[in-house]
Amino acid sequence: MLHFLFLPLLLLAEAYAQSNAVYSGSNTLPTTASSSTSIPNLGGDLLPTGTEVSYQSLTSTKTLYSTGLSGRIENLATTIAVANASAILSPGPSSSSQSPSTSFTLLQGPDPTTPAVNGTATANSTSTRTSTSDQPTNTQPCNNYPELCTRKYSNITEVAAHNSPFVAPNNAAANQALGVIHQLNDGIRMLQGQTHLVNDTVYYCHTSCDLLNAGTAESYYTDIARWVRGHPYDVVTLLIGNGDLTNVEKYIAPLQSSGLARYAYIPPEVPMAIDDWPTLSEMILMQKRVVIFMDYNADQTSVPYVLDQFSQMWETPFSPTDRTFPCTQQRPPGLSREDAEQRMYMANHNLNTELTLVGITILVPTVSLLNQTNNVTGFGSLGAMAQDCNELWSRPPNFLLVDYYNVGSGSVFEVAAEHNNVTYDRSCCGMVPSLASKPSRTNVMLATVVVIIISLLSA
Repeated sequence: MLHFLFLPLLLLAEAYAQSNAVYSGSNTLPTTASSSTSIPNLGGDLLPTGTEVSYQSLTSTKTLYSTGLSGRIENLATTIAVANASAILSPGPSSSSQSPSTSFTLLQGPDPTTPAVNGTATANSTSTRTSTSDQPTNTQPCNNYPELCTRKYSNITEVAAHNSPFVAPNNAAANQALGVIHQLNDGIRMLQGQTHLVNDTVYYCHTSCDLLNAGTAESYYTDIARWVRGHPYDVVTLLIGNGDLTNVEKYIAPLQSSGLARYAYIPPEVPMAIDDWPTLSEMILMQKRVVIFMDYNADQTSVPYVLDQFSQMWETPFSPTDRTFPCTQQRPPGLSREDAEQRMYMANHNLNTELTLVGITILVPTVSLLNQTNNVTGFGSLGAMAQDCNELWSRPPNFLLVDYYNVGSGSVFEVAAEHNNVTYDRSCCGMVPSLASKPSRTNVMLATVVVIIISLLSA
């Protein structure tokens, strides 16, 4: 019965998407209730609204820890020969074979003689020591580049995988073509995804676990922890989308059972301003190399290693449908320019097409324009947005959130490298499963059926 009920609607949706899709507009924070039913679906996400959604407003800094447990060491300036470094850090697949007599791994923290990079820098820059004595040259990459080892975590631009776990061939709710291990191997250093609580277990599901179920959070975190353990010179960021506004304590079990919590960075204070963050070297030396953010309902007093996102990092317009990708601050709402300049920020660059049919709003990833969207130059490109952001805020974004990062054969990483003042010379990307790069028209329709049925039955 439902099949016959929704078939005309599906045909209308398909025809509308093929002939009348408009790649412009905005996804703004609503000030009044909408007359249409808005649901996040099909690879795009609409802004969470309602009285349950809240943003933390921290008017003062709260100290959490004052010891090395925080992962931050004041005035750390340590030069470690490879022979000594191997005793502290277990070598992984990313480590290169080096001779202690000819090569050194230089891992150092802030040096009193080195001025901090100010907010007017046009690109993330490499700090240098001003000592007159010769210093060993660092040959060990941190996050793929030796130059990044001495930079603050907050002074680096990284590529982020939007909905990282959602890899499903021919499923319109997918946002990536390659799994998390491929993503990390290729250079992704922020993993974002939407979670839901099902039978008291945290799952990574897109809108509904009936639409796209990527498995349990523990399974996903186990894969990440295994990769982190094998790559001791890399710092990874995890951004948890708390789709059901679940109590943060529900995430303790999967984070601990997976082994990921042991690497979690605990900041010394809340919130962390942009200049408060440690360098990658400091985090690597302490082996606190995973920064975990949660968008809603984080509580750093009860779970100090799950950081509240919006008190420490803002975002440009969410699930953008405007190809100009304005670099304006959207979440958290009401943030002043002065406060925004003291926080990291993420550029949302995952283009969507918004369709409204019979009162239901549908967001579909604009896969047909991925080559332009992920490009280094040109209208609507990631490179153009990053440059606009750099000019508007006097510093580039900390994270560039993209769909199907592999489309463009590394172009998204080239954009990040440009703003890090380094040269991208790596190969990309991992093998893409057959038919996985773009959802088919048939599966777009099938996914639309599921979403519409779910939304109407739950109304």
